[in-house]
Order: sequence, then C-alpha cells, then structure tokens
Amino acid sequence: MRIVLRFFGFLFSIGAIGFLLAAAALGVLYWQYSRDLPDHAQLAKYEPPVMTRVHASDGSLLAEYARERRLYLPIQAVPPMVKGAFLSAEDKNFYKHAGIDPEGVVRALLVNARSGKKQGASTITQQVAKNFLLNNEQTFDRKIREALIALRIEATFSKDRILELYLNEIYLGLGNYGIAAAALNFYGKSVHELDVQEAAYLAALPKAPNNYHPFRRTAEAIGRRNDIIDLMVANGYTTRAEADKAKKQPLNVNPRVISPNTVASGFFAEEVRREIADRYGEKKLYEGGLSVRASLDPKLQAMARKALTEGLVRFDEARGYRGAQAKIELAGREWGTALAEVPVRISGTPPPAWLLD
Repeated sequence: MRIVLRFFGFLFSIGAIGFLLAAAALGVLYWQYSRDLPDHAQLAKYEPPVMTRVHASDGSLLAEYARERRLYLPIQAVPPMVKGAFLSAEDKNFYKHAGIDPEGVVRALLVNARSGKKQGASTITQQVAKNFLLNNEQTFDRKIREALIALRIEATFSKDRILELYLNEIYLGLGNYGIAAAALNFYGKSVHELDVQEAAYLAALPKAPNNYHPFRRTAEAIGRRNDIIDLMVANGYTTRAEADKAKKQPLNVNPRVISPNTVASGFFAEEVRREIADRYGEKKLYEGGLSVRASLDPKLQAMARKALTEGLVRFDEARGYRGAQAKIELAGREWGTALAEVPVRISGTPPPAWLLD
C-alpha cells in the first residue's frame, strides 16, 4: 500500500512540476509578446475618415469627396437583423466569448482536418485588433499578438463598441468602407431598409470581397449569401419562411449614380471643392465627413444649361453648315503635327485682334 501511495505521489509531483513549467513558459511567452504591443486605448479616440458630401440648395446631392468612401453609423442605428447577418457570418459567439472563441478554434481545426480547406477562427474582436492596430501578415507571431490585443480590447470596451468599430471599418468592395456606405452604394438604401438577402450578401464580403464580386463571380456570391441566410435561421435572426424567400432572389446589386445633378453641375461642384480645400485643408475635405449646403438651384441650373445649348445651336445654324474643314491623312504621322497643318477658316465677323494674339 505504501508503495502505491509513493507511486501516486511521484506522479503528482511530476504533474505539478510539469504544470509549473508550463505556466512559467506561458508567462515568459506572454511577457515576450505583450511588452511592445500597440496601445489599444487609442481606439477610444478613433475617428474614421468619412467622406464629404456637397448638397444643392434643395438638398439633392451634388458631389462626394473621399479617399475611403465611408459613412459612420452608430451601433444603435444598426437593426438586429443586420447585426445578426454579420455575427452569423463572422462570429456567432461574439457576445459570449472574451475576445478568443475556443469553440470556433476547435471547429476550424476540425473543418481543416476533414476537408483540407483553410477556415479561420478569428473573432470580430481579433479582426478589430488586426484592422486597427496590426497588419495582414500571416505569421504565428502576428496571431499571438492579435489574440493578446483582443483580450485587452474586450477588457476595455463594451461589446457594442467593438461591433460598432468593426461594422464601420470593414472593406466591402466596390470602394466602400463600412456597412452604411455599402448599403447606399450597392442598393441605394440606408442600413435599416436592407432586407434579409441584402444584409446576408453584405455579410459575405468582409473576408474576401473579390471572391464574391456581384458581377464577376455572381454564382459564388449567391452561394455564400445563401449559406449565411441559413446560418441566420440557425442563430434565430430570421425565420425559415423568410430565408427560403430570400434565397430565391437575385443579388439585385445596382451601383448608385450619385445624382443627375452631378453631370450638370460639375464645374460648380469643382469650385466648391476648391473652396473647402482652401478654407479647411485637404485632410478635412477628404476625411472630415463635412456636409456642405451650396447655393446652386438644380432647376435653374438645368434651365440655364438648356438655354446655352439651344443658343449655341441657333448661333451655328444661322451661319449655315460649313461642312468638314479638311480630311487628315495620318499615314504614320503624329496627330498633332497633321492637325497643325490644316488651315484655319473663320466665317462671319472676324474675331477681335486680341483674341488672335
């Protein structure tokens, strides 16, 4: 009996020593990777670059100026169904884990082992850490740093704040950053107007927008969208009846044309752009999210444009059609040289001398 007790005591000692060594190794590893981590507290001061929008006197949009096309949307303005689409696609346990999802890691390992396909296990918090504070380098060191920063972010910020950062920062393709800009420019809608299939398609885009391009890879886009719709049903964000209806729909992506007033008012909008840049600087113009109300009246602008066009036509017709000035034979010659040799013919009243100087 004494020998048995000694044996178990020996095993316990070995186990305790192993545990202490493992704990020490983890402590050293944590110290090594955490000593030069980026300061996650800077996320509290995050001000994303938001596009400036110029409106006419009647409120219609004249122009947009941005380096990253983005409209910032507070988390309180995001409908539960839209949140559910992104949580289902990216991190269904977001509101349960502390920055790292052990269940997701195990699930990804099993999928990778069974199918040979690479499936990520990064949580939304880890993606925030990567997008804001790290880079896209695919190394073990970066993944460790990402996980440590995610834990710190979770200890500092609320879940809703983390999700707000994520939904406003992600790139969703076609030049759009964040869900508000994507909803507007993909569908001509605000976020709260999105239906199930539209929300699911946008949720398919964060990891690889080009893989699910709405026009070049339509079949893949619809397949991924439908997978997310099924996940939304499983997670309680929509009903099976709504899901079946949504899966039968096309993508319906229709990139937005800013405004018919844009073409008619291009020179005016350019003068407004220069005025803003002179007053507030280029950074404020392209990143400050300014909302500018200009004096231009689109109806009067259209009338003036029409009057000018018709006046020029009447002016030309009053002098008769003068036919082609000349036929230029290039025959290997440069266009500019050949054009310069064509004699200038001016009919009607000769222009003033100052115009020819």
